[in-house]
Amino acid sequence: MSDAPLEAAVSGAPLEAALRLALDAGESVRGTTSPNPPVGAVILDAAGQVAGVGATRPPGGPHAEVVALEAAGERARGGTAVVTLEPCNHTGRTGPCAQALLRAGVAAVYYAVADPHPAAAGGARTLRDGGVRVHGGFGAEPAEAGALRAWLHRQRTGRPHVTWKYAASLDGRSAAADGTSRWISGPQSRARVHAERSRLDAIVVGTGTVLADDPWLTARLPDGSLAPHQPLRVVVGRSEIPKTARVLDDVAPTLVLRTHDPDEVLGALADRVDVLLEGGPRLAGAFLAAGRVDRIQAYLAPVLLGSGPSAVRDAGVRTIAEALRFRRERVETVGADVLLTLVPDRE
Repeated sequence: MSDAPLEAAVSGAPLEAALRLALDAGESVRGTTSPNPPVGAVILDAAGQVAGVGATRPPGGPHAEVVALEAAGERARGGTAVVTLEPCNHTGRTGPCAQALLRAGVAAVYYAVADPHPAAAGGARTLRDGGVRVHGGFGAEPAEAGALRAWLHRQRTGRPHVTWKYAASLDGRSAAADGTSRWISGPQSRARVHAERSRLDAIVVGTGTVLADDPWLTARLPDGSLAPHQPLRVVVGRSEIPKTARVLDDVAPTLVLRTHDPDEVLGALADRVDVLLEGGPRLAGAFLAAGRVDRIQAYLAPVLLGSGPSAVRDAGVRTIAEALRFRRERVETVGADVLLTLVPDRE
């Protein structure tokens, strides 16, 4: 819905294309901006042509609007800004983006999501007071489901957003009867998981997983080399892990927490807003029982094992009436596997 009844200088296809560019720009920096949100911004000139594209830089660097304005230069005057989050209205490590847009002479601003942070909100009002035509809610649904999902969750709940990722056979087994689990999912799924790791703030596993599988928990590129961004590796539990464990190497930071309490784990992650829970079944059960799983990414392989450990244990469910129910957000095929993306059904 528009915040102002006036028509924008640009409309239709150019705005839709700019929104897609802005969403992609925000996604490209996910995992590198915390505690700031991964915002994307596009500046269209007065003729509706793309003049600049920007995304939030790492903490201390400019916000998305400023990056896009610098790219646009004088072409921003009389143009339109399309931003995934309401331009900020406060001075922190950088100046307020609302003022930067006013100084650049932008005539119209479309933003997807209102800023829920009390200190930063109010940019839309500042822009309107400065004579800019402001339209809020433009592309809100894909923006909230995209790069901003975890940051918005943190603002609204005060805790990190947790995605539980697992791979399982058709009969729900995470490993065979002898404990072997490499590989249930196919190579395309594993490549996708590594790409997702490169955009995360933290990966959480239990000591049992470390002892059984000795994983690196790193993000790797298709050629096997390390991705530029590595998430924090978090090992949870009271069992000792050997000093030679791969997760303790120096290629990425590691945090070892002597607890099984999901809230203690999340409380220790400070500004890490986008967290992936990778295993194993007892740790997943503890997070599910505590209501601390905000999304599930289930990679289901066309494999039958017949026996072996299940993907989750002890989730606090004793009867069907207590079943933890989720609703489908997306279904995709990834190579031979099916990826189900689910969110809690809290209605």
